[in-house]
Amino acid sequence: MTQLSAAEADTRRAHRDDRSEQTPHDTAGGARRGRDGARPLSRALHWLGLTAAAVVFLYPFVWLLSASVKPSQDVFDNALLPHVWQWRNYSAIWAAVPLLTWVGNSVAVTLAAAVSVTVSSALVAFGFAYFRFPGRNALFAVVIGTMMLPAAVTMVPQYLVWNWLHLASSQVPLWAPNLFGSAFYIFLLRQFFLGLPRELFEAARVDGASYWGLFWRIAVPLCRPALVVTFIFEVQASWTDLVRPLIYLRDPDLYTVPRGLKAVLDQFGAGGEMRWEIVCAASVVVTVPVIIAFLVCQRHFTEGVATTGSKG
Repeated sequence: MTQLSAAEADTRRAHRDDRSEQTPHDTAGGARRGRDGARPLSRALHWLGLTAAAVVFLYPFVWLLSASVKPSQDVFDNALLPHVWQWRNYSAIWAAVPLLTWVGNSVAVTLAAAVSVTVSSALVAFGFAYFRFPGRNALFAVVIGTMMLPAAVTMVPQYLVWNWLHLASSQVPLWAPNLFGSAFYIFLLRQFFLGLPRELFEAARVDGASYWGLFWRIAVPLCRPALVVTFIFEVQASWTDLVRPLIYLRDPDLYTVPRGLKAVLDQFGAGGEMRWEIVCAASVVVTVPVIIAFLVCQRHFTEGVATTGSKG
C-alpha cells in the first residue's frame, strides 16, 4: 500500500513537472497567435484614423478650391464639384487688385523676417548653451518669461519707437524686430545646442578656433535640422501675419498678402460687392505658396522636429 502510494505520488509529480515545462511555451504561442490576430485589426484602425484626420484637414482647402471656380450664386452650396466651372474668377482677381505686388512684398518681408530671426536666435541660443557665466540661468529665465507677455502689451510702445524713427509707414517694422531674436526660437535652439558633445568645442578651441568658428563651423552644421524648423515656423508666421500690416501699412503698394486679402474682403466680401468667389480665388492664390514651401521642405521639417524632440 505504501509502495503504491509512493508510485502514485511520483506519477503525479511527473505530470506536474511536464505541465510546468509546457505552460510557458503554450502561453507564448497563444500570445503570439493573439498578437498576429490583432495586428491586421490594429493596422486597419490606424489607417482609418489617419484617413479620417486627412479628410478633416483637407476638406476646408478642397472646399475653398471648389468655391473659387463657382459662380457667385453657387459659392455656398457646399458642393465640392461645381455645376458650372467659372475659371475667370482668377483673371478677375488679378485684374481687380495688384495681387502680384502683394505677393512680392510678402516674399520679401517673409524672407527678411525668417532669415533675421533664425540667425539672431541661433546666436543667442548658442551663447546660452556654450558659455557658463554667473546668472546664466536667471537671464535665460527672463528671456523665456517674455513669452508670457501678450502681443497687445507691446504694440503701442513699438509703434511709438518706429514712429520716432519715421518708419511707421514702411515695411521695416514687419521684420526688423526679428533682429533681436525670439524667445521661443531661442529656447528651441538652445535645447538642441545642449545636446551637442562639448568635447567637440573643446577640441576646436585647443586647435585655435574662435568662438565664431565654434558657432559657424561646428554648431550650425550639426544643428541644421533645428535651424530649418525655425526658418519654416517663421515663414508661416510672417506670411500669415495680419495685425502688424494693419497697423503700419497704409499704401496699397506696400501691402503684404494678409493685408491685401483684408482689402479684397472689404471690397468684394461683406459690406462690399458680395462677390465671394473673388475672395476665395484670392485666398487660393496666396495659400498655394505656403503649401508648396512646406512640401519642398517637408523632409527637413519632419527630421528637425523629430531630432529636436530627442535632444536635451
